[in-house]
Amino acid sequence: MNTPTRDLDRPLAPPRAPGRRTTAPVLVPAVLATVLGLWGLTRQDSMWRDESVTYQVAHRPLGELLALLGRIDAVHGLYYLLMHGVFALWDGGLPALRLPSVLATALAAAGVGALGTRLAGPRPGVLAGVLFALFPATQQYAQEGRSYALVTAGAVWATYLFLRGLGSTARGWWVGYGVVLAVVCWVHEFAALVLFAHALTLRLLGVPWRRWSVAAAGVLVAVAPLAVVSAGQADQQLGWLGRPSPAMWLAFLTVSALGLLLSRVPVLADRTVTALALPLLIVPPGLLITGSLLKPWYVDRYVLYALAGLALLAGLALDRIPAQLGKGAARVLAATLVAALLPASLAVRTPESRKDDVAAIARTVRKLSHPGDGVLFLPSRRREWLMSYPTLHAQLDDLALARSPAASHTLQGTELPAATIRTRLMATPRVLVLTDPDGQPLDPLPQEEVKRRTLGEYFRECERIGAWGGQVVVYVRKAGPGSVAVRGEGCQRR
Repeated sequence: MNTPTRDLDRPLAPPRAPGRRTTAPVLVPAVLATVLGLWGLTRQDSMWRDESVTYQVAHRPLGELLALLGRIDAVHGLYYLLMHGVFALWDGGLPALRLPSVLATALAAAGVGALGTRLAGPRPGVLAGVLFALFPATQQYAQEGRSYALVTAGAVWATYLFLRGLGSTARGWWVGYGVVLAVVCWVHEFAALVLFAHALTLRLLGVPWRRWSVAAAGVLVAVAPLAVVSAGQADQQLGWLGRPSPAMWLAFLTVSALGLLLSRVPVLADRTVTALALPLLIVPPGLLITGSLLKPWYVDRYVLYALAGLALLAGLALDRIPAQLGKGAARVLAATLVAALLPASLAVRTPESRKDDVAAIARTVRKLSHPGDGVLFLPSRRREWLMSYPTLHAQLDDLALARSPAASHTLQGTELPAATIRTRLMATPRVLVLTDPDGQPLDPLPQEEVKRRTLGEYFRECERIGAWGGQVVVYVRKAGPGSVAVRGEGCQRR
C-alpha cells in the first residue's frame, strides 16, 4: 500500500514520530551518491580548465589568494578558501580536489531523501534521493573541483529547514534556514535565487510570510557585500558568456515540461509536493535564463540545485506507479530507467565530458618540449592549461608573460605589449603554441594578432598534436638573413 501523502488542507509537518525506519531515506541516497562519486573519481587522470583554476588558486599563499579575490572571482572566494584548507591538510592531487564535491553530493542526496520523507513518506523519500543521486548532472558535478555540489547541498538543506519551519512554531528552524542559506550564498551568490522559489511555495500554500520574510531579509543583508564586490567584477567574470542559445532554452523547457507533467497527473502527484518541488525546479533557472536575455549570466550548473525539485516529483511518481500499473510493470520501468541512465553515467566519467583536458595538454607539452623552448598561449587565457604544472611551465620561456598570475593577482597573468612580444618571438628558434581547436573565434587584441602574424610570416609549423579541447603546435624559425634558427635541427626533435 502506498504511504499516504498530505494535501494542501493538511499540516505540512508529518504526524510521524522519528524512528529507525526514517533513516533509510537519508542513508540510502547518501551511500549511493558516495559510491557513484568515488567511481572513476580521477576521470582517467583528466582535469578541465575550471578545475585547474581551482587547483592553482587554492595553492596560492593566503595573502595572494585574498588579493586575487579583490580583483576577480570573489563569487568563488569562500570555496577557494575551503579548498586552500583542504590542500593544507592533504595535498592529494585530483582526489583531494574532487572529494569535497563527492561528500557534498552525498549530503545533497540525503537532503532530498529527507525532504521527500517529510512531504510524502519514507519510500518516496528513498526514491527521490536515489533518483537525485542517479541524475547524470548530479554525477558530473560530484566529480568536479568546483563549488556547485556544495551549493546544491546547502540549497537542499536550506529548503528542508524551510519546510520544517512551515510546520513548526519554533523559531530555531528559521534561524537555521537563514544561517545555512547565507553561508551557501557566499559560496555562490546565485543560490539566493532559491528564495524566489520558496516565496512562490508560500504563495501556493497560503502560509503566512512573516517569519520567512525576516529570515530572507537576513540572508540578503548577509550576502550584500559579496553582491557589491562581484557586481564590479561581473564583466571580467562572466564576459565570456553569450545570451542563452536555443539548445539551452530547449533543455530548460524540456525539464520544466517534465516537472509540470509529473505534477499534473493526479494519480502520480500530490499538491503539497508540487507546491514545494515545482517552484524549486523552475523558478531559479527560469529567472536566470530569462534575465540573461538582458545580461548574459546563465549557465545551468549555477542553479544545479533545481534538480532536487525534479527528483521529488519523480520520486513520488515512482512510488505510486506500482499501484497504477502493477509491480511487474513498475520493475520493467525501473530497469528501463537504470539502463537509460547508464550510458550517461559512463560518459560523465570520461575526459570528453568536459570542454578540455588540461592534464592531456600538459602531457603533450612535456612530450614535445625541451628546457628553454619558447611557449605562447593563443589566446592568453589558455595559460591556465599549464598553471597547475608550475615545474613544466618554468622549463619554458613564456614569451608573452609580463607578470605571473600570482604576482599580478589575476587568474592567467598579464602580457607584454605587442611590440615586445614580437621582439622576443623573433629571437626564439623554437616555440610551442598552446591554442584552441581549429574553428574557434580569434581574439582581436593586439597581443593576439601580433602572435598570429609573426608566427605566420617568420616561422614554419613542424608538428601539431591535438589533445581534448586544445592543440600543441611546434614552430621553428624559418632560415633566412639574420635568422637565429639552428641549421641541421629544423623540425627534428632534440
